[in-house]
Amino acid sequence: MTLESCKYATAGLAFDRLAAEYDALFTFSAVGKSQREVVWERALAIFAPGSHILELNCGTGEDALFLTKAGMKVTACDASSEMIVQARNKVSLEGLGAQIDFHTLPTEQISSLPQPRHFDGLFSNFSGLNCVHDLGSVARQIAIQLNPGAPLLLCVSTRYCLWEIAYYMLRGNPSKALRRCKGSTQAHVGDLMFPVHYPKISELCRAFGPNFRLVSTTGIGITVPPSYLESWILHHPRLLGLLKKIDDLVCKWPIARALGDHMLLHMERV
Repeated sequence: MTLESCKYATAGLAFDRLAAEYDALFTFSAVGKSQREVVWERALAIFAPGSHILELNCGTGEDALFLTKAGMKVTACDASSEMIVQARNKVSLEGLGAQIDFHTLPTEQISSLPQPRHFDGLFSNFSGLNCVHDLGSVARQIAIQLNPGAPLLLCVSTRYCLWEIAYYMLRGNPSKALRRCKGSTQAHVGDLMFPVHYPKISELCRAFGPNFRLVSTTGIGITVPPSYLESWILHHPRLLGLLKKIDDLVCKWPIARALGDHMLLHMERV
């Protein structure tokens, strides 16, 4: 096993440990729902009903289920076998298990899908791509699997999150406040560690060029706080509603869109 293979195998094992509680921790949280609503709105705008969408790092299948209900076919992949188990159970309860093709497959090996495909779009939500060291390699692999003009919707963690910087600075923890600013850090899940990267918009564009062009960037969680402030924001529901409205106003502003918890990139296969 190569060093790179070892890294994404470790990440897969780490998310195996989180799989059973991931929905409770994020998917069904007030913050998680708020941030996902923005992504889903954009997904419906750029993915047409009847499209066959390739989803990377599908997690517990919440997005695959949403896209399927919107009339799309989904091939969904994740490095974590336990996340795939959760996803299959979830869509089976909805009676849609046969309509989504799940694969336990790291993003770095996406060209290893069992059969050659020609997808109409690609989707990656909530930071899965931040666990990939060589985005250029992934971009080249998916380029040959997408139809010309196919849209990509990529949601990644930003390098500079104002909420995170302010929160941890006020708590006297500057190393955690600035952990993203270095461009990469080590994530810890129990005794497992794996690298997480925080590319800038320009770095993402270079990694995905020349096969893809950037269409737009939308900031997510600029004023809405990150999920680790869930317990606090639950005591201020009216404030959350106000912050969501502010996010809607500033999410396209050139500087602000890169300062939230996440940013959503709409790209296109050229």
